[in-house]
Amino acid sequence: MKKIVVIGAVAGGATVASQIRYYDKEAQIVMFDQDETMSYGACGMPYFISGEIEQADHLIAATPEEFKSKRNIEVHLKHRVTNIDRQRKVIEVLNIHTQQSYEEPYDALILSPGGTPIVPETPGLESTSMFTLRNFSDMKKINDFIKKENPQSCVIVGAGFIGLEMAESFTKLGMSVSIVEKSPQVMNIMDVDCSALVEQELQSHGVRVFKNTYISNVNGQKIELENGEQLEADFILMSIGVSPSTELAEKAQLTIGETKGIHTNEYMQTNDSSIYAIGDAAENIDFITGAAKRVPLAWPAHRQAYIVAKHLSGEKIPFKGLLGTSICKVFSQSVALTGLNAKTLIDRQIDFETIVQKSKSNAGYYPDHAEIYLVIHFDPSTRKILGAQAVGGKGVDKRIDVLSTAIYAGLTMDDLQALELAYAPPYSSPKDPVNMVGYRAT
Repeated sequence: MKKIVVIGAVAGGATVASQIRYYDKEAQIVMFDQDETMSYGACGMPYFISGEIEQADHLIAATPEEFKSKRNIEVHLKHRVTNIDRQRKVIEVLNIHTQQSYEEPYDALILSPGGTPIVPETPGLESTSMFTLRNFSDMKKINDFIKKENPQSCVIVGAGFIGLEMAESFTKLGMSVSIVEKSPQVMNIMDVDCSALVEQELQSHGVRVFKNTYISNVNGQKIELENGEQLEADFILMSIGVSPSTELAEKAQLTIGETKGIHTNEYMQTNDSSIYAIGDAAENIDFITGAAKRVPLAWPAHRQAYIVAKHLSGEKIPFKGLLGTSICKVFSQSVALTGLNAKTLIDRQIDFETIVQKSKSNAGYYPDHAEIYLVIHFDPSTRKILGAQAVGGKGVDKRIDVLSTAIYAGLTMDDLQALELAYAPPYSSPKDPVNMVGYRAT
């Protein structure tokens, strides 16, 4: 009987274990995670803190008991894997409760360790209440603090997805919110013009934005920025990003790639063919350029889990790469992107042209409509789409999904004209914004 061990029990780990069981009814499957909760919807955490999701356990998809009874999968929470012996094919596991260690053998090992929040060394940071939001226990700590201390103000460090979602959550709770971002723009994975629209939305809801600076000193509630600005806040949320958790892989001499993730091939195997890596810590390739890429989001983890499960069952389905398709709600605006932004195209010396389309989300005479700002980059010689971004009040998700599909299918800008997209006044226009981009590109 094949024994499969999975390290990590959230999106990637829980999904790969379930998928393996679907294809292999006989394999022994064992999972380990150092946290106290498994298989939870991490993307929903900001919405629990804001109160839109009323109960924390609504985010939990499964428990160890359910995995055992329904799938015959053993799950050991509060267990930390401390070493991988590749020659003997065993891992060393520390039971955090008892502090006892033991060995667990494997035939195949799947690493889904996630990432660790980045917290810069800052003088005086220990003098204030500081949080990160990476896992279920982080979420509960923030929620408990808000309920007990009733904070009136906060500083969020970092203006990426989580930082912006939390700015909205804290504002909804009545707090005065400031964002400190080291780069020259919020949402720095977007083009400058799209980023400016996001910043405008933040400011229209009272969020103060400090760019091109960072926290240089903290003294209790007094926060000093490198540019000389003085802020006051009841707590700090560090939302700079995550560093892939590769310590275990490095110790086992698995190859670490240029994105600092665990390097994998098209079947998510590491340089040890019996060890796979998926999720936030796994490095794969960019769908368009083939360059090394790591995307710490839910869709890649779930797709990679499927690739591994199929590979272990004997079917080789290659992972074709990452577009980084993503979307974020920022107050009344949706912000989405797929593929490559202008900066990446310039850095990689890829020739491109850009179309900017400003449209209504649906028929202008229909009472419920909004503006959509759509940007598409394309190759002027092949006319293939290289990347797209959209900001708008509604309908952004529909357009970015169509464009992500178009990139995957290898469609050109001219093909966008011919897409027969659903139309009725509440939803679109006879010529959808995606069609219009195709027409304008000619």
